[in-house]
Amino acid sequence: MSTSVTVARGKLYLVPAPLDFGCDVQAPLQHALPLGTLQAAAGITHWICENAKSARAYLKRIDAVVPLATTLQTQQIQELPREVHKKGDHAGQFDARPLLDAALQGHDIGLLSEAGMPAVADPGSSVARAAHDLGIEVVALTGPVSLLLALAASGLNGQNFAFVGYLPQDAEGRTQRIRELETLALRTGQTQLFIETPYRNAVLLHALTQTLQHHTRLAVARGLTLASASVRSDTVKGWRARALAVDERLPAVFAIGR
Repeated sequence: MSTSVTVARGKLYLVPAPLDFGCDVQAPLQHALPLGTLQAAAGITHWICENAKSARAYLKRIDAVVPLATTLQTQQIQELPREVHKKGDHAGQFDARPLLDAALQGHDIGLLSEAGMPAVADPGSSVARAAHDLGIEVVALTGPVSLLLALAASGLNGQNFAFVGYLPQDAEGRTQRIRELETLALRTGQTQLFIETPYRNAVLLHALTQTLQHHTRLAVARGLTLASASVRSDTVKGWRARALAVDERLPAVFAIGR
């Protein structure tokens, strides 16, 4: 008589990362993430990430606070395909199920992005979706989400808001998109949140102050969770009267509304 053994499936943990990726100065890890999140992450030995090098650097920081369950060299790390980074994975076209084989064998898997919460303004939604399809429990750990931190500090409408990603890089397309978002924000009261690559922050801020109407409110949150963090929320008229020098090394979240 044969017997079959059922292997309990592992879980998929969405592990937030600090918001200081790419910054000259890093915040103490325990200031940005609760101990429970660090302890959970330290116990994981299988990972899905955007970039293996930066994932190992993050795990090394965790190890300095809470020892990892296994050595850094023995951690199993898989990268999401490059096209997922470029085009995103929220449209359902990328099949992430093969990345979750270890969970089907009973291992917990951690999902990482470069900064903040994976699958929020970053790749990872395809992995969470695949986990649900495979019957794997998905657990989001507590940590910083730059969009919500910026929204909370902006004074703009936190009951009705939308994150619209990146604006077009070409000047004409960017100006048109800014006007579209402003029209929507002023008509509905819905706050519009967007981001940019840090070295283009100054260009975007200039475009916003030159394109938006003088009474529209613009908020810019920079370097969130860092000692150098700042949040400014003012009418465009106020922005024009007192320009702000933008540090092109710090990540920023932009928001417009009324």
